Parts: sequence; structure tokens; C-alpha cells
Amino acid sequence: MVVRLTGLRTKVRVGRRGVIVIPKGIRERLGIVEGMVLELSVEGDRIVLRAKDLWSELRERGKRLRVNIDEAEKELDEDEERWVERLEQ
Repeated sequence: MVVRLTGLRTKVRVGRRGVIVIPKGIRERLGIVEGMVLELSVEGDRIVLRAKDLWSELRERGKRLRVNIDEAEKELDEDEERWVERLEQ
């Protein structure tokens, strides 16, 4: 899905640990939901975020495999939680 929001500008504050909040209206227009993976790139002096629904893409690819994607996603989430816990120590 490619949605061009030309001329749309807003300011966001960088919080602790570099966290920013994407305003609700923008999330809704782009279909960004909690847990969705965004692609981040640096282009010159700009930070560019592109909405990319990685889990839906993986599920489609996974239909051809003999793998339980939901179980794999659960394992990835658990690994990520352990990784975050180690970072916070």
C-alpha cells in the first residue's frame, strides 16, 4: 500500500530511549497498528518511516511452508522481551 500524504507535517517530541509517538490521525490514514513493523531509513538529513506489514507478508509466505507462523511469532516476541530485559539491566 502506497499512501502519499504530501504537505502533511507535524512535530513530535523524542521521549526517553528515543521513543516517538506517531499521531493517531496519521496512524489511521496509513493503517499503522500496534505491533506493525515500520521500515526506518535515513535519507540525507531526514528520517523516513515506511509502513510495512511484515507479519501479514510472512503469513502469506508461510502458507507454503510447514511451519506454524503463530508459534514462531510467539517465540520471536519472547526473545524480544528477553532482549529488552537485558538492555534495561
